[in-house]
This record gives sequence, C-alpha cells and structure tokens, in this order.
Amino acid sequence: MTTLGKPQRQHRIARLLEEQPISSQHQLVELLAVDGVEATQATVSRDLEDLGAVKVRIPGGAMAYAVPEYGKEQSAPDEQLRRAMGEFVVEVAYSHHLVVLRTGPGQAHVVASALDRSVMPDVLGTVAGDDTILVICPESATGADVASMFESLAGL
Repeated sequence: MTTLGKPQRQHRIARLLEEQPISSQHQLVELLAVDGVEATQATVSRDLEDLGAVKVRIPGGAMAYAVPEYGKEQSAPDEQLRRAMGEFVVEVAYSHHLVVLRTGPGQAHVVASALDRSVMPDVLGTVAGDDTILVICPESATGADVASMFESLAGL
C-alpha cells in the first residue's frame, strides 16, 4: 500500500468518481485500497469536501458522489457551469434581485457548486436545497437579466 500526497490522492478520487457510481466513503476507501492507495475514511471525507463532491441522484434512483468541476479534462469554470446548467436545470424563475433554479431531485448542489466556483459578477451567492437553488444577485443586476442568462446557459 502507498500513501499518496493530497493532490495525487484527490486526483485518483476524482477519477474514480468519474468512472463509476460510488455511494459511500467506505466504498471509496475500499476502491482506493484496490488501487494500492492507503487512506482512512476521515481523510477521504476531507478530500471529498475539498473537491466539492456532492451526492446526486443517478438513473435508477440511487445516490452517488459527483464532482462538478472534474471531467476527462479540467475545463474552465464557465464551461463547467454551462455543462451543469444544461444537464440539471429544468426551470428558471426570478423576483427582483433573486433567481430560483429548479433541478431534478438531488441535483441542486451540483449546479450551486458550479455557480459558486464560477466568477460571475451577477451572482453574490447561492443556497441549495434538494432540487431548488436560490441565487442572490447584487443590486446592480436584475433578476430578470440573470434569469435570462441562466435560461440561455441551460438551453431553456
């Protein structure tokens, strides 16, 4: 067994999450061990947090970890956001300086994480539930304009 440094271990974790559905930290520890990497559940938990991993509902209804910003190639935050919006957002609504995004069950955190990691001047922050995201806009931006931009990103 090998103890990898944090960046190498996190890269392996991201790759494993991309390759197959992983529903628990214990399962991830076991898969790393099969790969010859020694890691505790506590270490894996911190790595998942650092990676921004969230549990999402996958086809069939099961829950699995997902890391929004990792794909086969690391892409720019704008591309990550476009991909997350296009894949998960099903409805956009607004009121004054607030925008509400609706997703499928268990998918809101993926989109909110992509929004939080992007550098959008019209987004102060997000609050995500299971299938709903509240996006807070600065006073300089209207909810209507931001909602329109999100609809475009989501292909709605």
